[in-house]
Amino acid sequence: MNGRRSSGGGGRGRGAHAQGKGDGQQRRPMFRRRKVCKFCADKIDDINYKDIKLLMSFVPERAKILPRRISGTCALHQRKLRVAIMRARQLALIPYTAE
Repeated sequence: MNGRRSSGGGGRGRGAHAQGKGDGQQRRPMFRRRKVCKFCADKIDDINYKDIKLLMSFVPERAKILPRRISGTCALHQRKLRVAIMRARQLALIPYTAE
């Protein structure tokens, strides 16, 4: 092993050397707030395809549907959201692609 230590991360970690802290200081792990489903918090059961204002907040300017890990919606509401966006696209209320 030639006396080298392996970080186990494939060399792409964000340790002390990657941040320029070579004097032995440790960084505290970053605290991430857990995302809460907007529909569960507001107690919205059905997602209407006619509510364009609500749907457009989950479709960025590239016209792709935001994934769960970014939007924070639960699995049930993500499926309902996808169906509502696809229906709104079918009726030309939301664009399929960016211009």
